[in-house]
Amino acid sequence: MKRSSLILLAFVVFPFAANAQSVQLKYSNFDNWITRDIRESKIIGGATKTIYEVGPSGTWNGAVPYVNQGGSPWANSNIMAKVAGVTKSNISVFREKRGNGYCARMTTHVVGVKVLGLVNVHVLAAGSIYVGNMMEPITSSSNPMRYLDYGIPFTVKPSSIQFDYKVKLSGKSDRIRQTGFSPVKTIPGMDHPSFILLLQKRWEDSEGNIYAKRVGTAIQYFTKETADWVNGAKFKIYYGDITGENYYKPYMNLFQGGDDQKYALNSKGKMVPVREIEWGDANETPTHLCLQFASSHGGAYIGAEGTTLWLDNVKFNY
Repeated sequence: MKRSSLILLAFVVFPFAANAQSVQLKYSNFDNWITRDIRESKIIGGATKTIYEVGPSGTWNGAVPYVNQGGSPWANSNIMAKVAGVTKSNISVFREKRGNGYCARMTTHVVGVKVLGLVNVHVLAAGSIYVGNMMEPITSSSNPMRYLDYGIPFTVKPSSIQFDYKVKLSGKSDRIRQTGFSPVKTIPGMDHPSFILLLQKRWEDSEGNIYAKRVGTAIQYFTKETADWVNGAKFKIYYGDITGENYYKPYMNLFQGGDDQKYALNSKGKMVPVREIEWGDANETPTHLCLQFASSHGGAYIGAEGTTLWLDNVKFNY
């Protein structure tokens, strides 16, 4: 069986855990993590870096592409890259102790790479956790979103999403865009952590293009720093076309390209854009859930160093 088929099978059969009242995503309390020790190439120092994945407690060591384990639907921005034969890792999502268990901490920071002590490249990286899969190894810094297989099969319609969170802002009035291969650019506006929940009705044409209607929406930018944890925060999921509602914000619009274009693995095993072409009817049944939490909201390579989002105990309410 092809690797892509195995991934899809894992999502279809194992992405949920039942409780007395509803169906939840597995590992959504973030108490279980997989530890990965990756030795980077000698040309950039040869250090061994430890990164983390959300899934059954265990290890996945070596410079080996990671595939979601134990039916976990969660992926994140901790990655292994192999560019021109050079192995490099990045960690922007951290396992952090909270009470008797753990939570996730996502941080925006600048990642530096020094080749033979001569060439310095610095890239801004935000921390994010999402449902889907990271298509390792990353082989290019161009268009990093195309490595994120975004979304999982999902056919139910919860009324709201609930989670615990904590926010630390950078204190900077503007953001930057830093790709490592072009001058650093100032982006107006403060950086904010965010979460995006989309319920989509997807279909694929004969050429492998993926299209979607937006059935459900919940998107939030966290514009204020919190002194401590906000526990059990609930966010309503809105169904149908919400563009005429008083709560609608421009960032809730259909995703139709740009720095934050979403991608998914099609039936031919190829990563393609997910083209949200219209709003679905509120009564339609979704086929996929897209859910992402991030320390920055502006897209790839955009943010402010130090912006941080802590996350725990994600639940759906019905």
